[in-house]
Amino acid sequence: MEFDDLQQAHLIELPKINDPRGNLTFIESGQDVPFKVMRNYWIYDVPSGMWRDGHAFGHQQELILALSGSFDVVVNDGSHETVFHLARPQIALFVPEMTWRHIDNFSTNSVALILTSTLYDPDDYIANFEQFKSLKNQHNE
Repeated sequence: MEFDDLQQAHLIELPKINDPRGNLTFIESGQDVPFKVMRNYWIYDVPSGMWRDGHAFGHQQELILALSGSFDVVVNDGSHETVFHLARPQIALFVPEMTWRHIDNFSTNSVALILTSTLYDPDDYIANFEQFKSLKNQHNE
């Protein structure tokens, strides 16, 4: 699989096997994901309409999927903001490093699955948007 510009957040359509008994979608590291998957976590039981605070990562890349229900992922590259509505489990959002993101507008019973390129590292988190913009400008120089 050829990957689009890995510097920009973008949607990836994952393989989908249609079957009258139920559809199947899979993810193969390095094939369907542009990085080796090091960690998986999921967000669930978010009250309808609530949102998760924003942050960015200095090195971590992510693939975000709506396994159930729907939600919006708002990404910001330091100068432009884009909203991606995730509502189908075979459509994933690639979020590159140094991209601010927050997740909101969760529907009832939604489940967000996040695959990451790194193990958990609290030092990689950038939790302040102004600090993120400053680091992003330095990163682009």
